[in-house]
Amino acid sequence: MGQRLPTVVLLMGPTACGKTELAVRLHAELPLDVISVDSAMVYRGMDIGTAKPSAAVLADCPHRLIDICDPAESYSAGRFVQEARREIEQILKAGRTPLLVGGTMLYFRALQRGLADLPAADADVRSVIDAEADRRGWSALHGDLARLDPAAAARIRPTDPQRIQRALEVFRITGTPLSHLQAAAETAAPPWRFVKLGLWPEDRQGLRSRIGQRFCQMMETGLEDEVLRLRDRPDLHPDMPSMRAVGYRQIWAWLDGGCSREEAIDRAVIATAQLAKRQLTWMRAEKGLERLSVPSETLVDEAIQNLRRQRVPAGQL
Repeated sequence: MGQRLPTVVLLMGPTACGKTELAVRLHAELPLDVISVDSAMVYRGMDIGTAKPSAAVLADCPHRLIDICDPAESYSAGRFVQEARREIEQILKAGRTPLLVGGTMLYFRALQRGLADLPAADADVRSVIDAEADRRGWSALHGDLARLDPAAAARIRPTDPQRIQRALEVFRITGTPLSHLQAAAETAAPPWRFVKLGLWPEDRQGLRSRIGQRFCQMMETGLEDEVLRLRDRPDLHPDMPSMRAVGYRQIWAWLDGGCSREEAIDRAVIATAQLAKRQLTWMRAEKGLERLSVPSETLVDEAIQNLRRQRVPAGQL
């Protein structure tokens, strides 16, 4: 029998379902060190709209990969995988168990399956694609992608210009479909055993209600001022990846006069609910995911029992 692989715990779930609260409780009960899996929490100065844990919570339960870059920077799945692997190895060497927590499902998938060795962004190629999009529309370019790379087009929505652009860019630079390069990268398995827990809201209407309540609370605690500070920076604009985060782009549009405050809040809540729906779709396809129904008064006990049942190594727990 070969040596058992070190265990890495993944805790995923849709937005506003209580992932952070559970992670903090598990950290208090078990020798787990938390790594954030959130494409917006990486940015400094974006605290309220990302539901970033408070300073007090982070003092008791440090989260790695939070506040690691400026909003003017572009953060990618590739960078996440590189930095998450480094943090995982550090935690394992200390004899503890990594607990990766968040809702950016692409990052979870990239960590487990690996990433293709893709070409760097090419400004000239992108400008040509952008010009074509201005002339023909992103929907037409999605149609081009469907002919060139049907597998990638099936995963990318016609309303997602950033990913359409990247898939076309990769094909034009390499002559190889993006999906083929990604499939080749998935053959190298990471040197860990993944134990996967998913928070699963059985009451979807209840989740929608919590999303609305949480966003209103964000507005009451200063989200408008947070976006104003970001908007005042000359190096930021609404099309940047950081500023396209749910909530930020809707409030920015209101501040630019594109809609009323009430419309911005409604749009942000709708966009957040749509994000939660996409996250659940990703989770349904996640093999080996143990579902934990939320809300639940016994959630912490259920999570611990589940980890024990999945034989997380005694040396780590």
